Amino acid sequence: MPMSVVKINVITVPPDRQARFEERFRGRAGAVENTPGFEWFELLRPQEGTDQYLVYTRWSSEAAYQAWQSSQDFDRAHSGGGDSLAPAAAQSSHLWSYEVLESAGPRPAQEERPAQKSQA
Repeated sequence: MPMSVVKINVITVPPDRQARFEERFRGRAGAVENTPGFEWFELLRPQEGTDQYLVYTRWSSEAAYQAWQSSQDFDRAHSGGGDSLAPAAAQSSHLWSYEVLESAGPRPAQEERPAQKSQA
């Protein structure tokens, strides 16, 4: 059974450009959500000791990701919204690729269990 793939774009953004970088991502809402095979997106902000943001996307297959990357929607999402200053927000980037081997999430709430008897 094919497993999902994860693409993590590691983007180095100097501290003086981080606000601009985050604003650009706020403007991307809706750019990928309806793409066939798309499963998840997260933008992860660095907390301490690094200036690298992580852009996490999850896809049903490598083919679905490649189709997105070759699409006009991809080009529009990465054009900076017509703002010529937007591409300068990032200093560098590189892509990590992974296949999902295991995945977990919260368990559904269980019905209340009967009270256990006290061993007094």
